[in-house]
Amino acid sequence: MEKLPKIRYYAITVVLVVLFFVVGIYVGDRNRPEIDKVIGISGKETPATITADFSPFWKVWNTINEESPSASLITNQNRVYGAISGLIGSLNDPYSVFFNPDQAKSFEAEINGNFDGIGLEVGMKDNVLTVIAPLKDTPAYRANIKSGDEILKIDTTLTTNLSVDQAVNMIRGTKGTTVTLTILHKGATTPTEIKIVRDTINIPTLDTQLRKDGIFVVTLYSFDADSANLFRNAMQQFVNSGSNKLLLDLRGNPGGYLDSAVDMASWFLPEGKTVVTEDYGDNKAPDVYRSKGYNIFSNKNLKFVILIDGGSASASEILAGAMQDNGIAKLVGSQSFGKGSVQEVTNVTPDTLLKITVAKWLTPDGTSISEKGLTPDYPVEITQKDLDAKIDPQMDKAVELLNQ
Repeated sequence: MEKLPKIRYYAITVVLVVLFFVVGIYVGDRNRPEIDKVIGISGKETPATITADFSPFWKVWNTINEESPSASLITNQNRVYGAISGLIGSLNDPYSVFFNPDQAKSFEAEINGNFDGIGLEVGMKDNVLTVIAPLKDTPAYRANIKSGDEILKIDTTLTTNLSVDQAVNMIRGTKGTTVTLTILHKGATTPTEIKIVRDTINIPTLDTQLRKDGIFVVTLYSFDADSANLFRNAMQQFVNSGSNKLLLDLRGNPGGYLDSAVDMASWFLPEGKTVVTEDYGDNKAPDVYRSKGYNIFSNKNLKFVILIDGGSASASEILAGAMQDNGIAKLVGSQSFGKGSVQEVTNVTPDTLLKITVAKWLTPDGTSISEKGLTPDYPVEITQKDLDAKIDPQMDKAVELLNQ
């Protein structure tokens, strides 16, 4: 058989390669997910180490398009936001959450310290949405909601499958509107519906009082951006009072800025002493936060008691734990809440945020705050009988210790 000229052989080969390429594109396009064909995919770079099968996701997406009467009511972008929220939900961590643009705005407003709502800090306790603490002089505080109360419903929505931030977004709302919470008070057997009118919440920070018996009382309500400076002023007042008896009341304080807790601890610890450790597990080496060494009370005969309860969380537990482990103060009250995880907030896009748990807090002695909270040196519970009689056995015990 006569051989084809070499140049023609090359030409035929090129034509066949191009033909196979075009057919491949056609077949691939026929089999690619509808989401790619309808809207295109941006930012879809995926690490080569991921081996998960994404076909169920695309099948559900396409089935929604084909079968759901509600499909046209939801934008493709909002479906993506929902998918991301589901991805975060797979962590089974109530403190990790994705914020869509509207939620991101609300979250940033809360960080700035002023927002509309009822003034309630909540968290998860044994997988139940639980009140950490109502903020002082807020609608929740005036509605007699207490630390340890369980929130079973928000309006008509059961809280069983809500994350902490989802619950917060539902409780928060425009000033003057009403939210109905179904509350199981601590120690009660029957839930109660409580209607609360939302208001603008201004987070309180700190009060001081010099008692007639010489005890200087600092009541700290939150660890906000200004609390370290306010605490500095309170310590100056304490020095000027001439007293050596200090009582720090952290009951109902849900926490806040880590840096504020470290700064406050620095008034009592030598430079370099451990205040708290952020444990990242095997992901990276731990971060150790140490005293700045203000340490103005180290050479004085300081008597120091800190009051804690189930509403003491996060930064409150860091400060109290550092004082307890370093032998600076005695803790009086009831077990703290146990909010000892570290969240990192990052921008996913310019208008969306991801808050994700990256570490847990350990006290200087290595105790994990998140596992059980802090145990007081002197456990004292407050009963309903005490509340009805308007007596405070925790404060009474602290005063007794300081006056010994």
